[in-house]
Amino acid sequence: MASMTTWEIVCNLFEGFYQNGLIFILTLIMAIPLGLVITFGSMSNFTPIKILPKFQPIKWVSKTFVWIIRGTPLMLQLFVVMYAPGMLFDIPIKSRMTAVLIAFVINYAAYFSEIYRGGIESIAKGQYEAGQVLGMTKSQVFFKVILFQVIKRITPPMSNEIITLVKDTSLARIVGIAEIIMSAERFTKSGLIWPLFSTGIYFLLFNGILTLLFGYIEKKMSYYN
Repeated sequence: MASMTTWEIVCNLFEGFYQNGLIFILTLIMAIPLGLVITFGSMSNFTPIKILPKFQPIKWVSKTFVWIIRGTPLMLQLFVVMYAPGMLFDIPIKSRMTAVLIAFVINYAAYFSEIYRGGIESIAKGQYEAGQVLGMTKSQVFFKVILFQVIKRITPPMSNEIITLVKDTSLARIVGIAEIIMSAERFTKSGLIWPLFSTGIYFLLFNGILTLLFGYIEKKMSYYN
C-alpha cells in the first residue's frame, strides 16, 4: 500500500466518499417522507389538520418512538439494527449497507418529524379557520396554504440536520462500511498522514455546497415572510 501513487490514493479516497454520498442521498430520500408520516401520527389529535383519524394510541406510539430514537446514540442504533435481528429472531441482516441505511433512516426520520411538528404548530390557527371559511377542507388548507409556509420556517433547522447527516455518515465505519475516513485510516497505518487530513477537505467542500444551496432556498422562500 505504501507504494501506491498519490493519484491512486486519491481515487481510493473518492471510492470511500462515494459510500458516504450514497448513505447521505438514500437516507434523505427515505427519511424526509417517513418523518412526515411520523409527524402526522404524533399530531393525530391536532385539530386544525386531522390528516389521520383521531386515535390516541397513534399519537403515543409516535411520540414514544421519537423519544427512544432521540434519546439514544446513533452508534448504538447501528449496532442494534446490525446485530439484534439475528440474535433475537434468527433473521440476520446480511448486507451491512442495508443495516446502516435502516438505522440512519429511522434516526433522521425521528429528528425530521420534530422539525416538521414545530413548523406546523408555529402557523397561526386563524389561517386554518380562514381557509375553511372559504370552503376548503382541512387537508386542502394544509397542502395549499400552510405547507409552503411550513417549508419556509423549517428550512434553517432542516439544513442543520442535513449537514449533520453528512458528517454522521462517517459512523458507518463501525459496522465495516469502507467510507472515506476508514479508507484514509488504512493509509495512516502505513505511515501516511495526509490522506486522513484530506478527508476534512471532502467534508468541507460537500457541506460548503449544501450551505450555498440552502442559502439559495431560504432566499427563494422569503416570498412567504
